[in-house]
Amino acid sequence: MKKKYHIQKSPFIVPTNDGKLIEEHFGLASDKNSAISIAHMIAPPKWSEPFQTPEFDEYTYIIKGKKQFVIENEVVILSAGQSIKIEKNTRVQYSNPFEESCEYIAICTPAFSMDLVNREEE
Repeated sequence: MKKKYHIQKSPFIVPTNDGKLIEEHFGLASDKNSAISIAHMIAPPKWSEPFQTPEFDEYTYIIKGKKQFVIENEVVILSAGQSIKIEKNTRVQYSNPFEESCEYIAICTPAFSMDLVNREEE
């Protein structure tokens, strides 16, 4: 009988060139039919990404440190224990301009895809 659950013991480590750790536990990198992505991330101090306008809702829960969001020109800073939902088709920039790493969980629905993130050129 097929089990009706899956324990993720070896998340997919997404290759990055900016020092950020991305461990995708569930998502398109490990399951091409995934409707959701769940990733554990650690953003190093002074890290940032270009602005983007994703075609997915993104939920972020901060475990340790702080993370800065620029959402439609409004600066929002979250600390450990706080969370946010950013609706799809919202222009946003993610960064950690602070002195300590930021550890967080990100959940995207539909699942994160480079085809849907719409990053702006720097």
